[in-house]
Amino acid sequence: MPMNGRRAALAGVGLKAMHLPALMARGPADFVGGAGFLEVHAENYMVDGGPMLRHLEQVRASWSLSIHGVGLSIGGEAPLDRHHLDLLAALLRRFDPRWFSEHLAWSSHGGHWFDDLLPVAYDEPSLQRVCAHIDQVQEHLGRRMLLENPSTYLSVASSTMDEAEFLCAVVRRTGCGLLLDVNNAYVSGVNHGTDPWALIAALPPHAVDEIHLAGFAEDHDGAGARLLIDHHGAAIDAAVWALYERTLDRLGPVPTLIERDNDVPAFHVLEAEAQRALEAQRRFQNCEVAG
Repeated sequence: MPMNGRRAALAGVGLKAMHLPALMARGPADFVGGAGFLEVHAENYMVDGGPMLRHLEQVRASWSLSIHGVGLSIGGEAPLDRHHLDLLAALLRRFDPRWFSEHLAWSSHGGHWFDDLLPVAYDEPSLQRVCAHIDQVQEHLGRRMLLENPSTYLSVASSTMDEAEFLCAVVRRTGCGLLLDVNNAYVSGVNHGTDPWALIAALPPHAVDEIHLAGFAEDHDGAGARLLIDHHGAAIDAAVWALYERTLDRLGPVPTLIERDNDVPAFHVLEAEAQRALEAQRRFQNCEVAG
């Protein structure tokens, strides 16, 4: 169910094997001032055994966990993969994460898998399909999932509503929550020449249960216009930090995850970004979330 009132101020980082020694040496009380959590990608742990699962069990014994999926293809035309759902359900039962999230995107078609998260059309047929898939996921897992707003680089011509309208309709029809990726909102806004704040301001405050922050790369398209690429390989940009603070001013504290998947720095660098996010949340500690 949606949350009302104050949320806890929490900040975390994506768990990387290279950081395990530093993390285990610190312990939860010394990580982000005792208000830290960790996130992993579900598909990296859908195995029967091995060192990765043993390490995650060690981590889960001390830290809150967020599990983030990348392979359900929620926006795809094909039925969801039942075997994938079964493996995901077993993983969530084993580790009982605080949150489970997936992307508003598709990555498979006609039996082929693509190494990308591809955009959906914001129209009624897509809305019905996405909602049916989310209903199936939530029923199969026996828990509420969070849906992440995508970073996009092109608009689908058949769309009949904007991204915010689509996300609001999904929340209303399925009861799912939202994982608000502030970097994705900024990247998509710049790429499409729209205001990223307009998306964030239109989302139902009670539905946003987690936030992602990440870095982007910058290039130019064929016409010479600015093009941002969500590559999770750089420090968080000043413009994204500013948008994040404006978001907290509206929502109050929301548990926030620092994503870094490329050119991953030393652990203390990511922890410093998580600490900055935690301090920002605490400045808005007295904000109330609308019911």
